[in-house]
Amino acid sequence: MNIGNYRKQLIDSYKGNRKTFIFYTVLRILVILTLIRCIITGNYQSAMLCILSLILFFIPAIIQDKMKVVIPPVFQVIIFGFIFAAEILGEVNHYYVRIHGWDTMLHTMNGFLCAAIGFSLVYLLNRGSKNVNLSPFYLTLVAFCFSMTVGVVWEFFEFTMDQLFFLDMQKDFIVREFGSVTLDPANMGTPIDVAGITDTIIHTASGETYKVEGGYLDIGIIDTMKDLLVNLAGAVVFSFIGYSTLKFSKSSKIADSLIIRPKE
Repeated sequence: MNIGNYRKQLIDSYKGNRKTFIFYTVLRILVILTLIRCIITGNYQSAMLCILSLILFFIPAIIQDKMKVVIPPVFQVIIFGFIFAAEILGEVNHYYVRIHGWDTMLHTMNGFLCAAIGFSLVYLLNRGSKNVNLSPFYLTLVAFCFSMTVGVVWEFFEFTMDQLFFLDMQKDFIVREFGSVTLDPANMGTPIDVAGITDTIIHTASGETYKVEGGYLDIGIIDTMKDLLVNLAGAVVFSFIGYSTLKFSKSSKIADSLIIRPKE
């Protein structure tokens, strides 16, 4: 199936939900307009991110066609919103830097979405096999572990990009106090508490000097732990929803909107 057919399948899936279709259309128009702006201004790196976003918009339709499943429109809308917020707003329009907490919000959403995906994958296996009958707790545990694994792998990717290309994907934080055994003059492993840091002066071998105002520059570790913690929060929220739905056999509009199901 070519891209045109995937696009038609994606649009057809929204015909019963006018609001969803409008949201999808508006996002595509905004991405295309951003792409045109980037080309005109010569920002070709951002233009490639726009093209990547347009391609990613086809992923739900491709998955539905290849795996013979149905992804709820609401779930697709959340995915599209996540792509737009991360690539167009976050990277192209620099919301990661301009808006405090933007990265935190997306990592929380990522934990929630990945838990939903992991839950759906095992749920499909559980329903589609006569030899597999997993308990609600096990389904939820797998969904939670899947979400956390994706979060950890992404942090590995950010670390690799920072080490190889100095992209600063693991954003720096200013800290005013830390403890370090490296500063112990006796080399006895005693942590030395450095408190009340007002600024840091950095000298390079080439003779350049940089001043960090307000404290010491933490390189990535706080950002990484913060991202994993909010990923954990998102995963826990969905795990609770999924477990409650299966355990007590209650109909949940939230779960029905987020669980991928096999085609009838």
